[in-house]
Amino acid sequence: MVTDPALADELIDTLRTWVRKEVLPVASDYEHADEFPEPLVAQMREMGLFGATIPVEYGGLDLDTLTYARVVEELAFGWMSLSGVLNTHMIGSNLIKRFGTDEQKQRWLKPLVNGDIRSCFSMTEPEVAGSDPRLLRATAKRDGDYYVINAHKWFSSGAHGSSFAIIMAMTNPEQENPYLRFSQIIVPTDTPGFKIARGIPVMGEYDNHHAEIWYEDCRVPVTNRLGGEGMGFAIAQERLGPGRIHHCMRWLGVAQRAFELMCEYATQREMFGSTLARKANIQDWIAEARADIQAARLMTLHAAWKIDTQGQQGAREEISLIKFFGAKVLHSVVDKAIQVFGAAGVTEDHPLSMFYRQARFARIYDGPDEVHKMVVARRILAQYEGKRS
Repeated sequence: MVTDPALADELIDTLRTWVRKEVLPVASDYEHADEFPEPLVAQMREMGLFGATIPVEYGGLDLDTLTYARVVEELAFGWMSLSGVLNTHMIGSNLIKRFGTDEQKQRWLKPLVNGDIRSCFSMTEPEVAGSDPRLLRATAKRDGDYYVINAHKWFSSGAHGSSFAIIMAMTNPEQENPYLRFSQIIVPTDTPGFKIARGIPVMGEYDNHHAEIWYEDCRVPVTNRLGGEGMGFAIAQERLGPGRIHHCMRWLGVAQRAFELMCEYATQREMFGSTLARKANIQDWIAEARADIQAARLMTLHAAWKIDTQGQQGAREEISLIKFFGAKVLHSVVDKAIQVFGAAGVTEDHPLSMFYRQARFARIYDGPDEVHKMVVARRILAQYEGKRS
């Protein structure tokens, strides 16, 4: 695993230069054209980013979580959707790295690391609350050496163009413990019965980032299951921890971009005898935004470090803290930037309106803020309740 600070800094410097030279000039064009950024993705392949946290034996870079988090922030600074492309790759590859058989690693992991194929994670369902996955209705019934899968999923990000989905479905309905009823199963997207119904429009954006999928009697071999039957929740937690680190660093990249745009505009825009940068309230906003970004960044890097040193369970509280705090910081910084830009900030001439939509969405996906606050508060209060008894 790459933990050498000098090597990590070298990678980040290379990536930062590439983002500013190759990504920033074209990000807006790609965003509005809703076109898969294949030229940029090809360069990401050359840098080996699709194997960021995968062992060298499978062609990966074997980065620790701390360095990977910094990679994500740099990508998101250039274009948040590009970091999303990396995220959907890493979800599948990390799960197969952690839970896949040797055969699954040969068939799926190496092509993912090479960037030859893409994958998606298919868990959320429109009919039930996503924050309580015990309610999921997807079923995978055993039929000899096959599972027959029936499900209705949505917000399966990156499904368009993916070679396979990893679906969470009920395989053990008889289990008394609801957390042992579900499994994770690889479903190739060319399986009969797999149908992408649409890309879900999100806050006025009509694109294919988030897919609604129907699984109708999809038959896949039992050997496509990741881990043992009933391990679905345990595997989902392995995906959600690093996934939340990824999201928080994406938000930091966007917040940093909004911050820099705000500072540049404030030094150029004049009103009532001076630039905006000379106004006390604007200076307050800039100072507050800098403090919020730095606080969120340090909290997120600390959570990443804790995953590296103590594992997922050891970092549970930190992961929940950064999820709701990072989303709040993103919204606050982008909101200030829009206010500095005035009417120009809400137009599509600048990326701030896009950032604002993403900031609102950030408080919902990968667990609503309220759920993460509840989890943290319960863990804290349990310590005090224990002392009282």
